[in-house]
Amino acid sequence: MNEKKILINLSLLMSKPTGITIYAANVFPYLKPLNPTLLTAQNNSEFNCYSVPNNLTPEQGTKGHLRRLLWAQFQLPKIYQKLEGDLLFSPVPEAPLSSNCRSIVMVHDLIPLRFPKKTSPLTPYFKNYIPQVLKQAKHILCNSQATATDIIDFFGISANKITPILLAYDKNHFRPLESSTETESKTKLPYFLYLGRHDPHKNLPRLVEAFSKISNCQDYELWLAGPTDKRYTPKLQQQASELGIINQVRFLDYVDYNQLPILLNQALALVFPSLWEGFGFPVLEAMGCGTPVITSNLSSLLEVAGDAALLVNPYDITQMTVAMEQIINDHGLRSQLRTLSLQQSSKFSWQKTGEATLEILRGFVI
Repeated sequence: MNEKKILINLSLLMSKPTGITIYAANVFPYLKPLNPTLLTAQNNSEFNCYSVPNNLTPEQGTKGHLRRLLWAQFQLPKIYQKLEGDLLFSPVPEAPLSSNCRSIVMVHDLIPLRFPKKTSPLTPYFKNYIPQVLKQAKHILCNSQATATDIIDFFGISANKITPILLAYDKNHFRPLESSTETESKTKLPYFLYLGRHDPHKNLPRLVEAFSKISNCQDYELWLAGPTDKRYTPKLQQQASELGIINQVRFLDYVDYNQLPILLNQALALVFPSLWEGFGFPVLEAMGCGTPVITSNLSSLLEVAGDAALLVNPYDITQMTVAMEQIINDHGLRSQLRTLSLQQSSKFSWQKTGEATLEILRGFVI
């Protein structure tokens, strides 16, 4: 009996990883027992590899995404047939349509359907392409129960076809930093930290307003770490100016991965009031550092934070302000949240995520 061949689509791996590529890079090593072939532009001596173009990643922007979609429809079926594939695993919901390619795909969120933008190419992508991929797939993985519920609600897919598998973080990177050299401060004022993009669903206008209402606000800063966006960042800067806090709101732009643990360790708290998340890496990474977290009481953020964070209604500015003032004024609460954060984050590991993924895939290739 011939060994069934599994192909893993890693065409989106890039040098500066974001959430989806972090997931893909951390999961595929645990799939080695299946002896898969990696479809990748990056050679890996420990795996069988099949070379694909290196211009299919989010680093090339919309063109990269479009090239990858075209490659997946027209080239990937040929590769699947050439390599005598039996199953394709894709860390994003992308697979050839109208082909004999058996697939299992991973869904990270359906945010473009929850918060549609008329001019965004993601809207037709999520409305027209993804439903076909999911209905054709042999099985669907997703990163939280919240995302599983969205797949059921938006697309009418049976829960039996979906397996939520929570993600994880790098415990060696995101950890408490104790020595003074590791946490050398670059600011004289205590600060609250936000990590992520400036997209509307991230809810930053409410965060900026909530920060402005803190008692003795002039004694604190709000740091927004993440790539600036010409569509949204200028509006936030204008808002901070109108509220009289432009000198206290720092726009850090993209922060190097090696600097993130330092920023998190120094912060009074991570404030992450997103209106919806498929998973929420920043919350877990902050908890791994023992940093107090203020986050939303909805979506997957409940699954990630558990009872280790201050949970607020993200639409309620007053609740956000009160939570930040609790962090400022209650040293005992900060200490308690530090302990709870470290306990909660210890429940997550890439080994758990990888092994759970392995078991699902194994059921479709044996």
